[in-house]
Amino acid sequence: MPDNQNRRNAIKNMLIGGSAALGSTSILSSFDTPENSKKTKLELKNNINHSVCQWCYGSVPLEELCIAVKEIGFSAIDLIAPKDWSMLQKYNLYSSMCYHGGNVSLTDGFNTKTFHEQLIKDYTAVIPLMVKAGYKDVICFSGSRRGMDDETGLKNCVEGLKPIVSLAEKNGITVHMELLNSKVDHKDYMCDKTTWGVELCKRLGSQNFKLLYDIYHMQIDEGDVIRTIQDNHQYFGHYHTGGVPGRHEIDETQELYYPAIMKAIIATGYKGYVAQEFIPTGKDNKSKLAALKNAVIICDV
Repeated sequence: MPDNQNRRNAIKNMLIGGSAALGSTSILSSFDTPENSKKTKLELKNNINHSVCQWCYGSVPLEELCIAVKEIGFSAIDLIAPKDWSMLQKYNLYSSMCYHGGNVSLTDGFNTKTFHEQLIKDYTAVIPLMVKAGYKDVICFSGSRRGMDDETGLKNCVEGLKPIVSLAEKNGITVHMELLNSKVDHKDYMCDKTTWGVELCKRLGSQNFKLLYDIYHMQIDEGDVIRTIQDNHQYFGHYHTGGVPGRHEIDETQELYYPAIMKAIIATGYKGYVAQEFIPTGKDNKSKLAALKNAVIICDV
């Protein structure tokens, strides 16, 4: 994710009008071959299930993004609210991570009891819709600390999530809480460390509650990405990418080497989705979508 305001604005725009935000950049020379440049549709290895986060592409209409995804050669888009599922279905694309249909907030989350009633209502409403549509995964957030200590936050999250997780279990749905950095982008966010998120998973004790491990965010707050994945992969149900620093392309301009990270994820036996969630630096939609294609090439190990 980008900064708080950008992510909030993107979510608001998606839920109201259906668009998103992203960009483009350079290409890892070791992955950019003449063969790849000539082909529109990639011949993917199928070791990674690729996806992309819609919010990153504010200037690209959802239908155009759907067409581009199909042309690149993968079949899923992340962070889609119910109002836009019909567009994905039109192009036979999968909603690999759903939003509920209400007012999605990163700051007003399950760690604060005041928000439980509305959150339970929102997730109780969306889960039956997901079942009908054939979707399996929905995102949630801890919310901001607002001076709250870790233990109180854990207890409150357990209390608020239990009825939702119970409903998820009955319907084959997995609820994912995203790990976000509190150092740069989401000041005061509570679920900003893997250890805290893993403890929440243990207390809920359900295979239908997992963490969304955002590689960009956790590189900023923790580092040691590959070891963290190796040690905690059983609690990770979904992955997001992003270049560090800046949350731009995942190429040679940033500090992470994504092919090695993808290989580490594959080695754990992971069969879920890895969604590109970087903000391209390109100035037009064509270059933005070219950056997406390049990121898929980099991650297709």
